[in-house]
Amino acid sequence: MQIIRRLEALRAMLTEYSLAGEPVALVPTMGALHAGHMALVDAARRRAARVVVSIFVNPMQFAPGEDLARYPRREAADAQMLSDAGIDILWAPPVEEIYPAGFATSVSVAGPISSVLDGAHRPGHFDGVATVVAKLFAQVRPQVAMFGEKDFQQLAVVRRMAIDLDTGVEVVGVPTQRDDDGLALSSRNIYLDTDERARAVALPRALGEAARGIARGDDPATAIATAQAMLTRAGFAIDYVALVDADSFGDPVRGRPARLLAAARIGTTRLIDNIAVPFD
Repeated sequence: MQIIRRLEALRAMLTEYSLAGEPVALVPTMGALHAGHMALVDAARRRAARVVVSIFVNPMQFAPGEDLARYPRREAADAQMLSDAGIDILWAPPVEEIYPAGFATSVSVAGPISSVLDGAHRPGHFDGVATVVAKLFAQVRPQVAMFGEKDFQQLAVVRRMAIDLDTGVEVVGVPTQRDDDGLALSSRNIYLDTDERARAVALPRALGEAARGIARGDDPATAIATAQAMLTRAGFAIDYVALVDADSFGDPVRGRPARLLAAARIGTTRLIDNIAVPFD
């Protein structure tokens, strides 16, 4: 595995892959890797001859007061995990390589797909995501890119951006990886103390119970209210629990795929999760 920090060196390696006819898969990350990220790496290795993993804590997607400064960074451990997994390139650029002096461009995806839920609670977040992913696609020129379904709204925004900008990149969603008790794996789980970690499992449990109720024909509003009550009892401060159309993020329509999404804080840690819901 090569660790590359400058675009000129990255392009030289990618040119070699292109001349050899070797397709490239990209796994964009912000580091602090865990089994969820490695599932993306495994999926990438099945899809392409070469795998590039990026580690870049993107300042453009953090609002003032969010956890940019304390976001977990552990590049040496991450690099060892990726080397053991047999990836080809770790693309770990400094901030000035992604956003050089004079950088003045932003990519914005319009509509409910980016304006509701996390888009409403974290203004500008998805512009930061779309901008950095567009840059990574231009830099790495992958044929396919892997994203986790845990960040389901992010996945939808990136897919829309990739299509609208004619990137030619196939954006693939990989199922959420979970601990044995059901909590979705996240780099931010490291913030949870022992008590918070024990109570955090209420998030997937509440979503699962609500999804089963909706699938049985329960009124969605009632099922969501029950989930919210479960989260409140567990000590969560809720940003949202919502059922949306899985493609448009508008109101769910019976007979179309739906998704139940939630974001809530326990202590100082904001967790997100989602689950597919049969909505017939």
